[in-house]
Amino acid sequence: MQHNIPANFALPDRQSLASRIEVHPIPSLTLTDEQFLRGERAAGIPVTVAGVLRVAQGSGRLPLVILVHGSGGINSGIDAWERLFLSAGIATLTLDGFTGRGLRSVNADQSQLGRLAMIVDAYRALAIMAAHPLIDPSRIVLMGFSRGGQTALYAALQRFHTLWNDSGATFAGYLPFYPDCSTRYQRDTEMVDRPIRIHHGTADDYDTFVHCADHVARLQAAGKNVRLSPYTDAQHAFDVPLLPTLPVALKEAQTVRNCAICEDEHGRLINMATGQPFSYDDDKVELRPHVAYSPHALQVARAAVMRDLDEIFNLT
Repeated sequence: MQHNIPANFALPDRQSLASRIEVHPIPSLTLTDEQFLRGERAAGIPVTVAGVLRVAQGSGRLPLVILVHGSGGINSGIDAWERLFLSAGIATLTLDGFTGRGLRSVNADQSQLGRLAMIVDAYRALAIMAAHPLIDPSRIVLMGFSRGGQTALYAALQRFHTLWNDSGATFAGYLPFYPDCSTRYQRDTEMVDRPIRIHHGTADDYDTFVHCADHVARLQAAGKNVRLSPYTDAQHAFDVPLLPTLPVALKEAQTVRNCAICEDEHGRLINMATGQPFSYDDDKVELRPHVAYSPHALQVARAAVMRDLDEIFNLT
């Protein structure tokens, strides 16, 4: 069979290529949100998720960014971030929290996996990477997108860190991209003492910017090292190059953009409008949020993230 190579085909920049690629099995647990919030380890279902480690070119122990995907799984946006970090001498570990659980996407049914379950995956990955001979355990950052952005944001909660992080290590920083900030957890302004750098499009109608702006204001009032970088008119998933540049509605995707959710003293998530336990069948859960790629916002975000990593990793 003859294959025609496109005339404009170009080899990738050599510096963005990994010097070594490893696939790591990561023992974890599948938990409901209530089980997670109550610290009910015995109730969790054991699962093995995977992490793909790409080792940057260089010598000595390298800094690492652990990347956590959103509700649709690993996409071209994560691939682009991997290439950027590798070109800067930073290793990457991309977590796949779905395949080992028999999932491909939870966009149309978020109840298939607890929103907080992948925090346990992230802590378990931290334990493995902190012991890796090519990785600097003091320079590991957690970065996530949408559902994974929520993972990256709330993995910094001191309560969750104490309940679930058995690694003996702490992330050096947290980089949530367009996370859902609509839920208030018990003691959710008590964060670990590490930088949190949130990146969010102002036109996002999937996980709205205003919820995160309000949450950041609460964290800053509590004296936490958190910063929110807004991207004017950028939609959800603005950093995913294979999306169209004009907004597209995800017809079946669920969004809690108009929900007010809080955790009660018993570790239950409550719909504040009804006082009843929250469910994705609630009236305020809506469909048809939009996504769109923004080359300009991505360019600005790439520069901002590299400044964040310069600060956290002391690269310069």
